[in-house]
Amino acid sequence: MLTARNRLAILMHEGIRSLFGKTGIGLLRYLRVPVVAVIDHECAGQSLVALTGIPREVPIVASLQEALAYQPDTLVIGIAPPGGMLPEAWWQEVKQAVQAGLNLVNGLHLPMAEHPDLKPLLRSGQWIWDIRREPPGLQVGTGATRHLRCTRVLTVGTDMSVGKMTVSLEMHRLCLQRGLRSKFLATGQTGIMIEGDGVPLDAVRLDFASGAIEQFTLRLGQDADIVHIEGQGSLFNPASSATLPLLRGGQPTHLILVHRAGQTHIWRYPDVPIPPLPVAVRLYEEVASAGGAFYPSRVAAIALNTAHLSESEARAAIEQTMQETGLPCTDPVRFGAEPLVDAVLPST
Repeated sequence: MLTARNRLAILMHEGIRSLFGKTGIGLLRYLRVPVVAVIDHECAGQSLVALTGIPREVPIVASLQEALAYQPDTLVIGIAPPGGMLPEAWWQEVKQAVQAGLNLVNGLHLPMAEHPDLKPLLRSGQWIWDIRREPPGLQVGTGATRHLRCTRVLTVGTDMSVGKMTVSLEMHRLCLQRGLRSKFLATGQTGIMIEGDGVPLDAVRLDFASGAIEQFTLRLGQDADIVHIEGQGSLFNPASSATLPLLRGGQPTHLILVHRAGQTHIWRYPDVPIPPLPVAVRLYEEVASAGGAFYPSRVAAIALNTAHLSESEARAAIEQTMQETGLPCTDPVRFGAEPLVDAVLPST
């Protein structure tokens, strides 16, 4: 687990300007641990604030060797290249970091703690944290979370990589500010790095996936007013299988549908259209309730990702979405999460 005593360098080659760097961007936005350098040869020397809009002054350097001048003690892999494997040049930088005595936080599918290229380089007290490891003691799901008294909010998407974790964290942060007993259930590598615990859902065997979400939701929900369950995948993406375990294991009381404004087809699958938002709302509600077998979740609001739009375009897209769906809508990063929280906890 990362602490305020750590000093991070984040490996993000070609990730600042692409969706492949969403782990690093998420850490820069939400992780309250000092980040002393971002490594991206494509953007070296440029302003991180200008590139990302994140108010965090961190130098962007071209290599691990340059990052060492800022005295990090931990390297975080903040990028997920296509196929999940690092190019050889970037892998050599990981080796250099471990050889230089840095700890390593690894969110890729490739385990590194026991890797023969890295393990012999570790010194006393030096560690490698592989995020994607199945939690011990898992069981199959039973539907028990439907009996929790707390509000349970799951973010669901019209596609992958549209901002479900961001929406959950923005709602969680606002709930804490309002004095609520709010908990965040991380289900992906970035969320687990931020929270320090959670379920790496895509590393859990399918038979135990809903059970894993159930166990963690039960644990968090016992003394919570609201549990924010980080969404994964999408029912509309042909490469995704993560949404159903979250619906079954979390038995959410409310859903927040997350959509990138203007997106009409699944990213990287242009022949797979995204249905109109009212259709998406109905489908998620029907699948969640399973004809009455499970908790009758409802989509309470729409979270719209407008990062690619001007402010006037963003406001127009939000207004159009509210008219189209009849539901509250906002971009919580740009305009605050109040409409989303009010939609699930109208009395707060």
